[in-house]
Amino acid sequence: MTPDPTPETTALQHRVIRSFVKRTGRTTSGQHKALTELGPRFLLPYQESTLDFVAAYADSTRATGQNSIKPQPLILEIGFGMGEATAHIAALLPETNFLCCEVHDPGVGALLKRIGEQDLHNIRICAHDAVEVIDHMLPEQCLDGIHIFFPDPWHKARHNKRRLIQSPLIAKLAPRLKVGGYIHCATDWQEYAEQILQVLTEEPLLKNTALAAHPELQGYAPKPYYRPLTKFENRGLKLGHGVWDLVFERV
Repeated sequence: MTPDPTPETTALQHRVIRSFVKRTGRTTSGQHKALTELGPRFLLPYQESTLDFVAAYADSTRATGQNSIKPQPLILEIGFGMGEATAHIAALLPETNFLCCEVHDPGVGALLKRIGEQDLHNIRICAHDAVEVIDHMLPEQCLDGIHIFFPDPWHKARHNKRRLIQSPLIAKLAPRLKVGGYIHCATDWQEYAEQILQVLTEEPLLKNTALAAHPELQGYAPKPYYRPLTKFENRGLKLGHGVWDLVFERV
C-alpha cells in the first residue's frame, strides 16, 4: 500500500541523479482551471540561478497579518503527490513558507486547487526536477526543513536503484539545511524505511534526533504533529500496515 501515488521517484539515467520518473495522468477540469487561474501566481519557473526568496513569497505575509516583509522559515517538499498533506501543513504553519517540487501535472493542478479553496499564501510550486532545483536555485544553509513523504518504494529488487532517497541526493540536500534544520521522511514500506535510516545515518552532516528521545523506536521517530494521516495511510493502518517516520537534524 502506497498512499498518494506520486512520480517524484529517482531514476539514475546516464549516471545523472533525477528526482522523478515522468508519468502520464489525466488532469481534471478543476485542476486545469486552477493551473490557468492560479498558476501565474503560485508557480515558480525553474531558473539556473539562486532563487530570490523574498520576492518569491512577497505576498505570503497576508495570511498572518504582517505589515512588512521579513524572512520566514522555508521548507522544501519533494514530490507532494496530490497535495493533501502539503496544504494541511501549510495551513497549520502559516508563518512558514513552502517550496514544493512536483512534475506530475494533475498533482500540481490539485495542489493549486487546494491553495485556492483554502486561501493559502505560503506555498510556491516549482514543476521541475527537484535535483536541478537543488543544484541551481538553493544555496547552502537556506532551508529550515525538508519533507519527503511516501516516495515510490520501487518494490522489486531490480528497481531499488530508482528510489529517490539515496546517498547522492542526501549529500546534495544536507548542506542546504541551516544548522538545526531538519529532514523528515516517511514511508509505509519497511525495507525502504530501513534503507532510508541507513542513508541518513551515514550522512555526516545529519544526526538522528530520535535516538536519545525515543530509543524504543530504534532510530525511527514518532509521527510529528504537523504531518496528517492521509486516507491511504488510514486505510493501511486499519489493515495492519506500518508507517515509519524518520527525522534527522543538520549539525
